[in-house]
Amino acid sequence: MTTATSEYSVGRVVAIGLGAGLLSGMFGVGGGILVVPALVMLLRFDQRLANGTSLGAVLPISVASLVTYWSHDNVDWSMALWLAIGALGGAILGTKWIHVLPRKVLGYLFAAMLIATAVRLFIPMTADGRDPITVVTAIALILIGLVTGTLAGLLGIGGGIVMVPAMVVLFSELNVVAKGTSVAVIIPTSIMGTWRNWKADNIDLKVAAIVGIGGIVSAVAGAVIADHMSEDLSNVLFASLVLVVAARMIFDLRRDPSG
Repeated sequence: MTTATSEYSVGRVVAIGLGAGLLSGMFGVGGGILVVPALVMLLRFDQRLANGTSLGAVLPISVASLVTYWSHDNVDWSMALWLAIGALGGAILGTKWIHVLPRKVLGYLFAAMLIATAVRLFIPMTADGRDPITVVTAIALILIGLVTGTLAGLLGIGGGIVMVPAMVVLFSELNVVAKGTSVAVIIPTSIMGTWRNWKADNIDLKVAAIVGIGGIVSAVAGAVIADHMSEDLSNVLFASLVLVVAARMIFDLRRDPSG
């Protein structure tokens, strides 16, 4: 498999990890939302390889984020359990479909997810804590997990862009707790997706390791910032970045004459 870790590009790979870790810690999104377009645009990865490599890189970054959120008591383990059940099944579906859909379709799907993320971040959301989990709540959480796991396997993202707003809007979960819970679910999802991508030879393990290790320290810093930073400001800044990345990806896809 072609690797991107030449002497010239190692610095870029580490920088991608630092940025992804910071975003993961601050927003509970896993970091794939930055890793995938960065691998495609900066290292010229094929879209499928970028998606698979991103999911591998997300694992150590998410572990670092989780430890920090957990230390601040910002993880709802009951919700995480039901979400993870659905997410593991979704990861299997997503990593299967990644070999079926055309490369450009995957690229446009990812750009659409970026735009949806930006729109969500511009909408203020508040909550005061969830109600007890019922049978109906558990089923709903499993379905949400199924959607996020599918997106993780298919697009190489953690799924936090779906889980965080869903927990806040549908279940009145506190925002910072929703972020920590999202990171907890991303870990088993990324393990499943990475294993299946490795079996399908759809991951650059060396790049994934460098990005993941590079993002550990910044992920811890991001989670600490999330516990103190003004949410409105962080959301606006992140949404603006996401829109710029989405526009650049769409521009590159439209210029690319290949299928």
